[in-house]
Amino acid sequence: MNRPIVSQVGVRDVQFGERVKLVEPCNLYGCTIGDDCFVGPFTEIQTGVVIGARTRVQSHAFICELVSVGEDCFVGHGVMFINDTFATGGPARGRRELWRSTKIGNRVSIGSNATIMPVSIADDVVIGAGTVVTKDIAAPGIYAGNPARLIRPHT
Repeated sequence: MNRPIVSQVGVRDVQFGERVKLVEPCNLYGCTIGDDCFVGPFTEIQTGVVIGARTRVQSHAFICELVSVGEDCFVGHGVMFINDTFATGGPARGRRELWRSTKIGNRVSIGSNATIMPVSIADDVVIGAGTVVTKDIAAPGIYAGNPARLIRPHT
C-alpha cells in the first residue's frame, strides 16, 4: 500500500505583532503579521509576506510569497494573490526568478473572491468583490470588473 508524503504546516516561523487574533485552522509560515491584525480560518500566508498593522485577512484567503499588504487594510473572503504569471506559457515550475511581486498600499479594501495579479495598488483603494486586478492601480478610488476599472475616484 502506498502512503502519501504528508506536510503539516500550521503556524510556524511567524513574526507576530501585539494583540494579533488568529483563527485556526490556517497555514502561516515565514511571514510577518503586524500589531492588532486578524487572520481568519482556512487562510494561507506564505514565506516573506508582510501584513501591516490593523489589517484583517478573512477566511479562505491565499497570500503567496512576494506580497506585502499595508496598514489598515481589509482582505475579503477567498481573495487570491498570484505571483506566477505563467510568463513562459505555463507554471514557473521552481523558477522563482519568473515570479513577480505585489504591493498593496494602506487603507485598501479588497472584496471577496477578488484575484490580485502581481501589481502595485495605491493607498485608499477599494477593490470590488470578484474583481480581477491585472494592472497597477495608481489613483485612489473604487475599482471593479474583469479586468479592474475605475468606477469612482476617491472622495
